[in-house]
Amino acid sequence: MKRKLIAAIGVAVMITGIAACGSSKKDDNKAGGGSAAKSSASSITVWLTVDAQHNWPELVKAADDALVAKHPGLKVNHEYYAWPDKNAKLDAVLATDKAPDVVEMGNTEMVAYMAEGAFAQIDPSKFDNSAAWLDGLKQSVTYDGQVYGVPYYAAARIATWRKDIAAAAGVTTTPKTWTELTGDLDKIQAKEGAKFSAWYQPTRDWYAAMSFVYDAGGAIAKQSGGQWKSSLEDPAAIQGLTAWKNAEAKYMHGDLTKDESDRYIVYGQGKSAMIYAPGWEAPSAADPKFDKTGGKLKTNLVNFVMPGPSGKALPVFLGGSDLAIPTKSKNQDLAAEWINDFTDTKGQQGLMGKGNLPNNNTQLATLKADPASAVTAQAAEISWFVPTAPGWGTVEKQNTLQDMLQSIATGKKSVQQAAKDADAAIDKVINVKN
Repeated sequence: MKRKLIAAIGVAVMITGIAACGSSKKDDNKAGGGSAAKSSASSITVWLTVDAQHNWPELVKAADDALVAKHPGLKVNHEYYAWPDKNAKLDAVLATDKAPDVVEMGNTEMVAYMAEGAFAQIDPSKFDNSAAWLDGLKQSVTYDGQVYGVPYYAAARIATWRKDIAAAAGVTTTPKTWTELTGDLDKIQAKEGAKFSAWYQPTRDWYAAMSFVYDAGGAIAKQSGGQWKSSLEDPAAIQGLTAWKNAEAKYMHGDLTKDESDRYIVYGQGKSAMIYAPGWEAPSAADPKFDKTGGKLKTNLVNFVMPGPSGKALPVFLGGSDLAIPTKSKNQDLAAEWINDFTDTKGQQGLMGKGNLPNNNTQLATLKADPASAVTAQAAEISWFVPTAPGWGTVEKQNTLQDMLQSIATGKKSVQQAAKDADAAIDKVINVKN
């Protein structure tokens, strides 16, 4: 997932993702991070995003120090990139012999690079907590049965509403089921009127909409015989899309052509009660720069796990990053060691201290006991990930899902027709390498 830079707004709760390392594609020559081997290299180069540079530079330094302690005299060089710039620079350098040794990738960005053989295969057993990696993160670094990355940290979506608005409508507890949620939203909508959004849910936010598809037992696409086929017309997917459409029609009274990029700003304007979003968005809306409610957001925001129509918690898309080792790296084993030093149990603990989710269920369990992180930790337990198909990057670039959702919400197309058209568009590219 390509994350927006949130360091500038000083948000404490940021959730992103992780990175992977690799080596030769032969099983007996995988890059590993478990033991130090002698190396003649004088330096390695690590590319990270500005998230790490601005928010946990001490954790980066700790990984550097751990690697240098095993390889005295080694220098770890860092280059930091904003998300919009990184991939263009990476594509250019991968065409040369100057590839970095470690690169941070958004987790949905990984698929196309893995399919092209740009990243080296790794042996996950060489990395801390790999047996307990969160399912959604493990999927993001796996292609064709092989692993090309190491989960770093994750972002889970949660529901947040204003308890003052809920109380004014006679609602004093957070909902545990879909029936309770919709009943409460009905009361809020009736109390606040037709111009108010009981639930502000941007139409083009496909991460949220697809959660309804997976909740109903559907999927964006399915693999059979080595080929992927879009499955949005399947009955389960239609059921999920219909539930999403009905909620949009009842509770979303904002612009039906918008995406989620400024959702936290819109929420700060005070014209909606609830959002379903990454954990950093509601605190961002409460920042004085964005809160237009006279300070009401800061003391009235309440988080809860989003219930789904199925009767279970709504499956979440786990956003995040992966650290990968380019195949052209000349120092793959050192790169693997650095990644393990950065993402090991101690490193994950440091990231948790910065408000992130860890990459594994073992440490995630400790967050459930903390009221400040319990909701996000619980939400992360049930997750889904995009199809790990060679052409998935093209699907994202073409905005096929966003356009489908907008056409449904605006009434331009029926759910069935929009799904049929989206399936046709996806099937043209999903099996074609980018």
